[in-house]
Amino acid sequence: MRNPEQEEIARKIKSIEQSLKNMQGLSGQKSISYVDLCMLPHVHLSVGFTTPKFKRYDGHGDPIAILKRYCNQLRGAGGKEELLMAYFGESLTGIASEWYMDQDISHWHIWDDLARDFVRQFQYNVDIAPDRNSLTNLKKKASKSFREYAIKWRE
Repeated sequence: MRNPEQEEIARKIKSIEQSLKNMQGLSGQKSISYVDLCMLPHVHLSVGFTTPKFKRYDGHGDPIAILKRYCNQLRGAGGKEELLMAYFGESLTGIASEWYMDQDISHWHIWDDLARDFVRQFQYNVDIAPDRNSLTNLKKKASKSFREYAIKWRE
């Protein structure tokens, strides 16, 4: 256990390190060191583990359904939460990937923390589900094919 004096020294060292990183950085851009770029650098893979090919989530659709599909794809990870967390970003694309990369993961201690934040972020997809009236008023645009119209209507 550190005493308050040691805590203050550690805080100052961290502040100096950050200042040096900022000066060495790419004109104010974030650090490019492995430790700063890797979301979960402490996670190590088992021998023979291969990353599955994920169907990528782009920010549209039910976030719970996406989490279920993701967990099913990684059931070979043996329920290791750190692997679920480490590879979740690989299953995202577009705005979902951007959201993930912008997160401060220091508050994600377990899978449930990450999943809860993810669902909160993309819950609006479920909350704004169209009702019968809005669906009956949906019209095909002249620039869209019937197939695109049918897919949109079905969604």
